[in-house]
Amino acid sequence: MPQLVFLPHAELCPDGAVLEAKVGEMILDVALRNGINIEHACEKSCACTTCHCIVREGFDELEPSDELEDDMLDKAWGLEPESRLSCQAKVVDSDLVIEIPKYTVNMVSEG
Repeated sequence: MPQLVFLPHAELCPDGAVLEAKVGEMILDVALRNGINIEHACEKSCACTTCHCIVREGFDELEPSDELEDDMLDKAWGLEPESRLSCQAKVVDSDLVIEIPKYTVNMVSEG
């Protein structure tokens, strides 16, 4: 089983976490199942950027993002070349190291 290594995040997982995942699961679902409450304002429909994450290791192993995800990512705070929406990025048969950005853009709560 692949492992997802979440780097420490001051609010969501201060100590970081190493989680077991199943191939084909979304990164967001693995995090939520293990108590890492990444915001997902659009309920995983690829309509916001609140679940933005940065895949620090293993990015090239992931299936490429599609045009809709790329369009949404353009609106994300702190966008990097290894950025993905965790509701769209499926776990593959290799370990991933994931950083949750310090900030997120939530158009619903921020108006």
